[in-house]
Amino acid sequence: MKVSETSLPGVLVVEPHGFEDARGHFFESYHFDRYRAAGIPDVFVQDNESFSRKGVLRGLHYQLGRPQSKLLRVIRGEIFDVAVDIRRDSPHFGRWCAVVLSGENRKQLYIPKGFAHGYCATSDEAWVEYRCSDYYAPAEERGIRWDDPDLAIAWPVREPILSPRDAALPHLRDANLPART
Repeated sequence: MKVSETSLPGVLVVEPHGFEDARGHFFESYHFDRYRAAGIPDVFVQDNESFSRKGVLRGLHYQLGRPQSKLLRVIRGEIFDVAVDIRRDSPHFGRWCAVVLSGENRKQLYIPKGFAHGYCATSDEAWVEYRCSDYYAPAEERGIRWDDPDLAIAWPVREPILSPRDAALPHLRDANLPART
């Protein structure tokens, strides 16, 4: 597998090696020892799957008291995947990076604790699978507005389809962020 840094230290792009022939393809989407050796130390305790139609934007989400690292991949379709550094003590606080993940390119994105996460479906349908290093804790769930002008994320959509909750999220400057990471 190939692992690349993004513009945010700790956020990694993973490209698993696979095998293709006339029957289709095979690749190992996760192997604890190999991923640990590549710089992904987390033990993942929960797997989630999400289906979105084109234009759906989910995020930017994080958990306050029970932060999660995430390892995402797209099974089918394509997304514009974003990580935002929300660590107040980080020199990269408020910066973001984005990666296009698709079922075709098989890239994965590793987002460590201390980052908010969101994505936008850019294909007609997008099936996303992601691993989390801690369990979903509804009371700890927080978020930041997708269109925060201080972040100025270059989303590939102007009028996304949002959940009512995501549409009401605060700006980064007003968000309840972790005290330390």
